[in-house]
Amino acid sequence: MESKKFTGYVGTYTKRGSKGIYSFTLDVENGTLSSVKEAAHVDNPTYLTLSKDEKYLYSVAKVGEEGGLASYAVTGGELKELNTVTAEGAPPCHVTTNTENTEIYTANYHKGTIELYEVNEQDGTVNTALDIVAHEGSGPHERQEKPHTHYAGRTPDEKYILAIDLGSDQIVTYVREGKELKQVATLSTKEGSGPRHIAFHPNGKYAYVMTEISSEVIVLRYDEQSGAFTELQYISTIPEDFTENNQGSAIYLSHDGRFVYAGNRGHNSIAVFKVHGDSGLLTFVEHTSTVGDWPRDFVLDPTGEFVVASNQESDNLVLFRRDEETGRLSLLQKDVTVPEPVCVKFATLPQ
Repeated sequence: MESKKFTGYVGTYTKRGSKGIYSFTLDVENGTLSSVKEAAHVDNPTYLTLSKDEKYLYSVAKVGEEGGLASYAVTGGELKELNTVTAEGAPPCHVTTNTENTEIYTANYHKGTIELYEVNEQDGTVNTALDIVAHEGSGPHERQEKPHTHYAGRTPDEKYILAIDLGSDQIVTYVREGKELKQVATLSTKEGSGPRHIAFHPNGKYAYVMTEISSEVIVLRYDEQSGAFTELQYISTIPEDFTENNQGSAIYLSHDGRFVYAGNRGHNSIAVFKVHGDSGLLTFVEHTSTVGDWPRDFVLDPTGEFVVASNQESDNLVLFRRDEETGRLSLLQKDVTVPEPVCVKFATLPQ
């Protein structure tokens, strides 16, 4: 009988009480989160990614006054450290791999750079950065005094590498030529919007960008021939009458591409939107409270039936059941303690 449990991994800040990376178990049959435990000791592993074959996990890492990446072998849900590569300065804030797990891309918010790394195919370890691209530019908001890259990763067709820059209000498209990243297209978003993360529709035609400063979702059309994007829509993720501080966080689509989910830190909610299949445009459905403070990230589980949100300031994970027809979320569990949680990733293969 096939198991109905999945392992999740949580990246954290280690400023207050966290020891590093944590793991937990989602029981799909019973709709519960449990078995939270330390999986790896590392400073500020704020963002994680798993290789597609799930043999390796890669994490942002801080080592003394340097920052970089740590690599781990994954065996039975357990993590074994392989190697760490660092450079002077702050660690990155985002990390992804390509499908073959031969390349890793990171975005460094503080340095305003994106970095290309190569992976050793024999053992999954990471080499020092092959190329580092420094962005230029700024925006009108006080937090946009210089570039602040927040996302780096391949497009779904793997033809291009994208960088999302919160500081300069730009989405920059690159191709890899030899050992270097070459810029091929740039989209300037609305001034002061502060784009943060991107998620693609399963059809590959549309993409959705969460803005951190203006708290909006930008709907984009993707041109796979040129790697360029065209803006189609801006839609707010917070109520019109909400005037307190809010910072947009994560964005994901349901596996069938019918719904977009966007996180709000401050309003402390997940905004749900319905996707209109022909146009890719969005219609607002609801706000769901994350039952905690500062939801830095969330993730849909491998079945698409559940959502797990991570509240950084209240130190808790929250489990929701997702209605696959309406997109709405209903609370199942709110008392799962993880210190300073930031990023949540699931291993898709059942235990």
